[in-house]
Amino acid sequence: MAFISLIGKAIIVGALTGFIVSIFRWIIDHTLKLLMFIYPVMTQHPQLLIPYIIITVLIIFILSRILKPSLLDLVGSGVPQIEAILLNEHQMNAWSVLWRKFIGGLLAICPGLFLGREGPCIQMGACIGQLLGEKFMISKKETRFLLECGVAAGLSAAFSAPLAGVIFLLEEITFDFHPQGCITALAAAITSDFVTILFFGVRPCLYIPVHSNVPKDCYGWLVLLGILIGLLAFGYQYTLLNLHWWYSKIKFPSIYHSAIPLFLVIPIGLWNARILGGSHDFISYIVNLNQHKNLTSLLGLFVIFFIVRFCFSMISYGASVPGGIFMPILVLGSLIGAIASVIMIHQNIIPATCYLNLIVISMAAYFGAIEEAPFTAITLLTEMVGSVDQILPMTILTFIAYITSNLLGGQPIYASLRKELFPK
Repeated sequence: MAFISLIGKAIIVGALTGFIVSIFRWIIDHTLKLLMFIYPVMTQHPQLLIPYIIITVLIIFILSRILKPSLLDLVGSGVPQIEAILLNEHQMNAWSVLWRKFIGGLLAICPGLFLGREGPCIQMGACIGQLLGEKFMISKKETRFLLECGVAAGLSAAFSAPLAGVIFLLEEITFDFHPQGCITALAAAITSDFVTILFFGVRPCLYIPVHSNVPKDCYGWLVLLGILIGLLAFGYQYTLLNLHWWYSKIKFPSIYHSAIPLFLVIPIGLWNARILGGSHDFISYIVNLNQHKNLTSLLGLFVIFFIVRFCFSMISYGASVPGGIFMPILVLGSLIGAIASVIMIHQNIIPATCYLNLIVISMAAYFGAIEEAPFTAITLLTEMVGSVDQILPMTILTFIAYITSNLLGGQPIYASLRKELFPK
């Protein structure tokens, strides 16, 4: 009966997390669509930049007030902080972190910073689990289970990916497979995903219609591509883990560091508003370019997109603001896949119909190598795009990229970020 009761509590955690994350997702999605209207208008009427800059200054001020009391808990994705709590290295005021992360995350992501929604969703789910554990006045062990349920439910609701939510919990947070914890987490993840279905429908959140299969003769080329992605993943890790040093050179308080990306994002939006945000819409834009008559002519544009996305993702994440790295990593992975597919199609290595295949499997490989979580990467991409047809090439590419990054000295990214935040 105690186990059934715990599952019941996990379902409550999942339902509440799904509801809050769905609202969070809805606001972000509609705000980013609004930016695609606002920026072209400002391009045509430059005088409108003045009120927009004034609004940006107001956002910076409000964000600084929200961050100031709990900067350590609110900075970044929140996943390293959750890891620290589960390792008894940290404690948090769950209610304070919940509402501050919600509002702070919106203020950072909605203006178009290259940040993911999933980090705040995971941390908010963990806060809900902890709050319910405290309200039910249950044991520390069961409260820990509910916090873990919140982690799985948060990722599940962020991407409509319940299996990936549970696997992420096991592979990157707890590193521990125990049936009771897995089942309760799965109950929470399924429930949160069901709630998001009520908001967004049953269509996968990043549906990509992959209808072709990578020819078996091309599998040898996946080895070379996997090595390249592993090198790029290690470069991402190295840069991300050195952001603190760069931002430490700035001589004004950390709570105002958001001014740097929030002002820099304006000229980027004026150049191309599609590139702003996490961003699901930008990946869809890259995907739909396979209908372009001369895909090879877009190679230079893809390279420019990659450079801009990489640099500004680092500037955004390093600025002491709430936001995750999942979606920015997936966007970069999609661009790597687009670049690789254009080159391989041009050289007659793969047929043009495999353009989408390379994008999907490159996203998984780049994510899996950076996060050092290949199982999460493969499961997440499979659930997000709504296709299992590319499991074998996806697995091969992700494995090779993961091994390459690891041999270069890559480490689990969240564990490394946790050590930066909570040095012993």
